[in-house]
Amino acid sequence: MSSLRSFFNFSKKELNGIFFLFLLILIILASPWFYRKLSKLQVYDLEKFKLEAANFKNSEIRVFKPKSKKEATRAEYFQFDPNSIGEKEWQRLGFSIKQIRVINNYVSKGGKFYKKEDLKRIYSISEAQYALVEPYIRIAASYTPNKFVKDEKLAKSATSNNRIPAPLIELNSADSLSLLTVRGIGPAFASRIIRFRDRLGGFYTKEQLKEVYGIDSLKYSQIQGQFSIDAGLIQKINLNTAGFDQFKKHPYLTYKQMNAIIQYRQQHGHFQTIEDLKKVAILNKEIIRKIEPYFAFLPHDQ
Repeated sequence: MSSLRSFFNFSKKELNGIFFLFLLILIILASPWFYRKLSKLQVYDLEKFKLEAANFKNSEIRVFKPKSKKEATRAEYFQFDPNSIGEKEWQRLGFSIKQIRVINNYVSKGGKFYKKEDLKRIYSISEAQYALVEPYIRIAASYTPNKFVKDEKLAKSATSNNRIPAPLIELNSADSLSLLTVRGIGPAFASRIIRFRDRLGGFYTKEQLKEVYGIDSLKYSQIQGQFSIDAGLIQKINLNTAGFDQFKKHPYLTYKQMNAIIQYRQQHGHFQTIEDLKKVAILNKEIIRKIEPYFAFLPHDQ
């Protein structure tokens, strides 16, 4: 009996601990009740929400936001003929300077817009942006599809009679519409070629077309005779100043190879010639041969 009494006999310190523990449990249990009493129920104004949603939807329809913040502009839509408007009108429609440059390049080479969908073929114009301007496109009767087909047939007839070969398409400056004139190239191939060319910085040999997804040896043999290449248009990377962000865009280099180039440059100084790249152990002769046309050895970022 005494042992049982001693088991339930607590010291003053232990009793204080039990009291505080009991008090803490009560506070925890009561806290949800106090929270409901003290917090105010938030009331939503349904009509205000509907008004804000309608304003957002209208602004989404009227405004096109390009990717670049610098080029962001509020579009002003009006009826237009893409064959006859100038740069200011394109800017009013919300097109960026880069997009306008591509369009002007196409028109300067004799390109025409014969139907609304032709504008969508410009590779720098997204589906979303085309959808916004499509209702406002009005193409003059002189560029109607029927007249275009008739003129095209006459041109083909004259070409076959006089045996004048079709002009070669320069691969490093061609836009998507120019590529579509190549027999065997559709919109998908045109888009892939341009994307791969932009990653490379340009083609230095037609054989590189085989590296574009979907172009096998048979397809290459069908299209290669319709292209020419100006290697002078290749955009080169300055090997002595380029950072990882510039290197990582190039499809011929792995992350390890990029890092090895940067580390070697930091340890040994600037690269002088292509021979210096051979001193980077991770780069073999084949990869050096492939990347050589894409690098410059300038002392500064020129």
